[in-house]
Amino acid sequence: MRSPRDIIIKPIVTEKSIGQMEDKKYSFVVNKKANKVAIKKAVEDIFDVRVKSVNTMLVKGKPRRVGMHRGYRPDWKKAIVTLHEESKPIEIYE
Repeated sequence: MRSPRDIIIKPIVTEKSIGQMEDKKYSFVVNKKANKVAIKKAVEDIFDVRVKSVNTMLVKGKPRRVGMHRGYRPDWKKAIVTLHEESKPIEIYE
């Protein structure tokens, strides 16, 4: 069994995600093989909160170029976790 720290890689801290924190929605980069149930359990174990729902999406890597060499950034998985109304907010600082 994977540990919760192997499932949740890092939080996403952008203007949009910070705006969603007011609605108790938090964004994380997660392991590509993790499912919604595993992500929910990992967030509850790490941050000691109650999770209401988990939405996931696969993000395609953007094309990059260095000189004449072309390539792509790696694909990754994003999870948006919504907390229950009674849960305390998560302290995320990067």
